Formats: sequence, C-alpha cells, structure tokens
Amino acid sequence: MNVTAQDVELSLQKKFKKEIFSKFCKAINEYELLKENDKVAVCISGGKDSILMAKLFQELTYHNKFKFSLVFLVMDPGYSKLNRELIESNAKLLNIPIEIFNSNIFENVYNVEKSPCYLCARMRRGELYNKAKSLGCNKIALGHHYDDVIETILMGMLYGGQVQTMMPKIRSTNYKGMELIRPMYLIRENDIKKWRDYNNLKFLQCACKFTENNAEYKNDDTTSKRLKVKKLIAELAKADPQIEANIFRSVENVNLSTIIAYKDKQNNRHNFKDEY
Repeated sequence: MNVTAQDVELSLQKKFKKEIFSKFCKAINEYELLKENDKVAVCISGGKDSILMAKLFQELTYHNKFKFSLVFLVMDPGYSKLNRELIESNAKLLNIPIEIFNSNIFENVYNVEKSPCYLCARMRRGELYNKAKSLGCNKIALGHHYDDVIETILMGMLYGGQVQTMMPKIRSTNYKGMELIRPMYLIRENDIKKWRDYNNLKFLQCACKFTENNAEYKNDDTTSKRLKVKKLIAELAKADPQIEANIFRSVENVNLSTIIAYKDKQNNRHNFKDEY
C-alpha cells in the first residue's frame, strides 16, 4: 500500500484523534505552550516522534484560533547518505517543507569516551537553538513523549538521587527570549508506534553512526540506564496498570511538608528542620 500525506493526515483526524491529536492539543492548552505570533522551530531528527510532531503542528494550523508560524528544522550532525535520504524522502512524502542545515557534531564527539550520547544531545540542542534564533524563531519544539517523561522521573530517583521531571517547557538560559516546548508530553509511545504501523511508515531508528558501528556506544551509560528503567516500568505496569500514571502524577502532587530537603530556583537548599 502506497500511503499519501492525505492518508496520514486523515488518520490523525479520525482513527488517532483521541489518542494522539487531542492529547497534543491538551498539552498545548494545559501547559500554555503556544501564544499568538509565536514562530516555532519544529525540530525533526527523522524518527517517528519528531515527524509525527511535525504533522500534528500542521494539523493544528487548521484548527487553532490564533496565528503562529512554523519552521520545520532538520539538523544533519553527520548522518550517513542513506539516513539523510530517508529523512528527505519522508518529508517529501508527508508534505513537510523541511529546512536542513549541517553541523559536525558527530565528528566532534567521536573521540569522547564518557557519555558521548549525553554530550551529543547537549550540543545538538545548542545548535538547534542557535539556528532557530537566526531564523527569527522564539521557540523550539522537541518530540519527547509521555513515556520519556515517566522514565526521566524514575531515572532521577534511582540513579540521580533526586526528584525531578522533564518539563513541558523551559526558558533558555543561554539564548535570550528563546523557549523549549514539548507538545507531545501527554502522548503514549505505543500510540505513536500504532500510528506509524497503521500508515506503513518507516523512520530512522537511530541515526548515530557510533551506535551502528561501535558496541561500546550501544552500552553508553545514559542509554543503558534508560532502557533498564523502561523495562522496569513495563514490568510493573503488567501487575498494576496505574503505575505509569502514578509516576507521572507524583511530580504534580509534591507536598513540601513531607520532604526532608529541597532546592529553590536559586539553588538554595531548604531543610525541614529550618521550620520544624
């Protein structure tokens, strides 16, 4: 079956409206991710999450009550020829007018021994902020979803010794006037996979040449920890389906009177003994 952009758009309007498009709109409204006259750089890596996000933003332009503009931004950090061609062909198939710019991030992190994936992600975000700002954008949108959020919460507790979450929006401290938003915040990964498979679409799994060619990079500390946490959550959810929602809600229901210590925005530490 040869899928068309119209088929994909119809699937978001009909079959996946409740699980995907409605949750996309809910996140934008609940977390106030969009405002009138925003110019958003929709950051596309070539995977299922970011390309779905691009289509959802396009769909939103038909329904939203105020004007905003979009730039569909693809950074090529050193993709193989085949991977770049796949991104370009998917964009053409789905009528996404991408703007590609090159960087040499893969080359720069090639000889990094400790946590290259973490460093690569940080560098990519900086490049995206810089390019987006040069294009007149005031926001960049990333395709992190609900499962990324709950995994991050548990990773922080198990491996970082802290309670934190992946926020739905963040003001940039290095790029004045810029903001990062995550409009896929409430969408489940399984629903994204169902949408992909229903439309018979093929996306990049991992475009990093290091994970393709070097077994050590496959075992990068951050990546392996996230995979362990993903499996742990899935196992717990088999016994209690509410586990995932409870993890998500845990950072919405923090009671400071039951916390031994916490840090404020200025990084000042407060201990329960201070007011006991």
